[in-house]
Amino acid sequence: MIPSASPSPEGPETPLCSAKGCRAAAVWVLAWNNPKLHTPERRKTWLACDEHREHLSTFLGMRGFLKETVRLQEWEQREG
Repeated sequence: MIPSASPSPEGPETPLCSAKGCRAAAVWVLAWNNPKLHTPERRKTWLACDEHREHLSTFLGMRGFLKETVRLQEWEQREG
């Protein structure tokens, strides 16, 4: 599941970066979970553009939530 998407007049929805106020196309999926709330196998996702990948990864990593960072294209192939 891709959480942030914007309708496009040209066709399918375009996944957008999850950073606050960012409207750039997503390139990365940051898979995470909060062990106090989620079972170990559960994965929540944030999307990131190239510019915000490091910032979002650091935010999740400092809390011990970040489990994996992969390219959006690879994530979609796994899920599809």
